[in-house]
Amino acid sequence: MRTSYRIGTIKEIEINLHISLLMILPFFVAIFMFNNPPLGFSEISNTFLKVGLSVLATVTLFISILVHELAHSLTGMRYGVKVKNITLLLFGGVSMLEEIPREPSQEIHIAIVGPVTSFAISGVFYLSYLISTPWMFSSYFYSMAFLNLILAVFNLIPAFPLDGGRILRGYFAKHISYVAATRKAAGVGKLLAIFMGLIGIFYSFWLILIAFFIYIGANEEEKLVYIEGLLKNVKVKDIMTSEVVSVHPDITIKEFLDLMLVKKHMGYPVVDKGELQGIITFEDLRSLPPEKYTTVKVKDVMKRDIISVSPDEPAYKSFKLMNENRIGRVLVIDNGKLEGIVSKTDILRTLSVLELEGALDAE
Repeated sequence: MRTSYRIGTIKEIEINLHISLLMILPFFVAIFMFNNPPLGFSEISNTFLKVGLSVLATVTLFISILVHELAHSLTGMRYGVKVKNITLLLFGGVSMLEEIPREPSQEIHIAIVGPVTSFAISGVFYLSYLISTPWMFSSYFYSMAFLNLILAVFNLIPAFPLDGGRILRGYFAKHISYVAATRKAAGVGKLLAIFMGLIGIFYSFWLILIAFFIYIGANEEEKLVYIEGLLKNVKVKDIMTSEVVSVHPDITIKEFLDLMLVKKHMGYPVVDKGELQGIITFEDLRSLPPEKYTTVKVKDVMKRDIISVSPDEPAYKSFKLMNENRIGRVLVIDNGKLEGIVSKTDILRTLSVLELEGALDAE
């Protein structure tokens, strides 16, 4: 099932709308309709105008979030960072930068430009409010000025995955290693999340949700950088499985399942006459009715878009690709030739050994 829908492209950056946002849009319209200023337009007696302003405010809010994320992405591109896409989600937007620069000043610049942009948008709306008062749209301008101000301030909270957490890490990284800076910044974020959660118990359920979001984000960032640190000196070729079991595109799904029972792997490259055609996994069969297992062939359900790495790339890249694409394995290809396969099991096994070696070295 698709979870995101492409709505356009800006500066070669794909803009996606997550299904969660589509589902929640009526809820945001309702919030604007029934809340008092600056969070809504409940004081407006004209129902048609109230609904119109609420819809306009909802759309404007997410356009503001998109501009905030575009500021991050375009600044990252100036530093040579590849931007995969921007996805607008239930709780805001996410810029999928391929890799955050390890240069502290660059990370700080990329992170801080988002809140600065939101402050600027807030200023423009506030000036519009001052000029337009007492026009019927003045309450709309005031609401947008307030919400963009909140967006800017909220993102400056020094905790991952917010911009403030990345700014804090950039500051720490000027004095200590990147891994240590991440651990320190994540620790600050976790403490803030715990404090916010405790306050939320007495005052607001939403504050508890935000605290949970911040704690998980800080924990994930710390874990990812820790794993990257362990794998930084390991190459893909050091952990890949070279003896790859492949399948032919013309075998039936029944024959493929029989092979899976014997070989016990959950994914296989599809090869015909030495040429890589695609990859098929157990997940690709979930939507296929059992009565079609004897007639449908591997080539009918396999994925042709192959996610791969080269043997000499860092092992961390394969781990990152699996996480980003929610897959369990990546193929290893060198000069168009299939050289091996790396699975999550290979990654986890390597991490376990490296952690044990690290523990032994520390003794």
